[in-house]
Amino acid sequence: MLEGLTAKIQAAMKKLRGKGKLSEADVKIALREVRLALLEADVSYKVVKDFIARVQNRAVGQEVMQSLTPGQHVIKIVHEELTHLMGKVVSKLEPAPRPPTVLVIVGLQGSGKTTTCAKLARYLRQKGRSPLLVAADIYRPAAIKQLQVLGGKIQVPVFDMGEKHNPLDIAKGAVKHALSQGNDYVLIDTAGRLHVDEGLMGELIQLKKDLKPHYILLVVDAMTGQDAITVAKAFQEKLTLSGLILTKLDGDTRGGAALSARAVTGCPIKFVGVGEKLDALEPFHPERMASRILGMGDVLTLIERAQESIDIKSAMELENRLKSHDFNLGDFMEQLEQVQKMGPIDQILGMLPGIGGMKKLRGLAVDDKQLERTKAIITSMTPEERHYPNIINANRKRRIARGSGTKVQDVNRLLKQFEQSKRLLRQYSQPGKGGKTANFPFLKM
Repeated sequence: MLEGLTAKIQAAMKKLRGKGKLSEADVKIALREVRLALLEADVSYKVVKDFIARVQNRAVGQEVMQSLTPGQHVIKIVHEELTHLMGKVVSKLEPAPRPPTVLVIVGLQGSGKTTTCAKLARYLRQKGRSPLLVAADIYRPAAIKQLQVLGGKIQVPVFDMGEKHNPLDIAKGAVKHALSQGNDYVLIDTAGRLHVDEGLMGELIQLKKDLKPHYILLVVDAMTGQDAITVAKAFQEKLTLSGLILTKLDGDTRGGAALSARAVTGCPIKFVGVGEKLDALEPFHPERMASRILGMGDVLTLIERAQESIDIKSAMELENRLKSHDFNLGDFMEQLEQVQKMGPIDQILGMLPGIGGMKKLRGLAVDDKQLERTKAIITSMTPEERHYPNIINANRKRRIARGSGTKVQDVNRLLKQFEQSKRLLRQYSQPGKGGKTANFPFLKM
């Protein structure tokens, strides 16, 4: 997410860290690099200009806080201004005073609107809500079927009236259905449309007028760069949006839309899509995003993901086995699977302070395929071999390598790394004994 921007801004800020004194020239040089990094990331020129001016006004000639060095002070200002740029506080989806809360999801064709509807429904269901998905896209072939399939995967009901009714009738029918069935959120998936298509935009305007939804959320594809801002402004002018959902922030994109969408439209970013899976939707936290961009990590999001993904009972059992020196390769694989549930490894590492957008941790390549290879090797072992790795001789290693599609050297490396991990984990399960830093040896595969 915003990896190139993160790396460049971190490099610019690094020049300021540790400096006892900071001249106006030092600040201007660093901010020039920040400006270039933002422009290259597709952030709006006007937004960049205003942002740099605010930082410079605060950083030059301002009294430095006693607890910070001048360099740290400028970084603090940049962090605060980035947070301000993206919206200051979290913009939540508050429930309506009288349910159901009606959300109309709009956007361009191909922006990921239908999938985002399903992701949002899953998110609400995880929060204890009872959402209803509504198939109101009557124009795109198989759009209704796609929503039904997605609804089935996340166990959320889908309301549809086929393709012969107009979207307004479908939406009204869905609200009545939700009232009778006790659904407290209604998510209406509308057809994708160009902002210049007066006919289809008029349909949305009429839907808003007659249905009076509580939220109108625009799904914006972050990979479209500056076009995303143009689209957001056009939809905002015609519909008065309640919020934005930015998709594909995990893609190979410069992602500047995330930084300038809020400033240009005045519309809060509610959620961001960070992957293709249906659980890859996060509430947008401006301060946390600013911290990630500056390489300060995002420990709060990491903790939240861990709480959602990790089975506490299994983790406690694992800890007990570790203390009793009964930690084996089966447990090791279970540990890897728990980590994988939290998301791609590079995303997880990006949330750790000091690592930011780096692709390597102490020279270790970060690749989820490596974890899959490790799991394949362990799966190719017998239960006895997993429990007692010391019995794995040369013949067994050759058999395991053939079964997992790897080489004997890979098996040897895994066994060595398992022993290293076991020693480290045992050390961390006994606080106060030793002070080494974990080096995630299982990532070396």
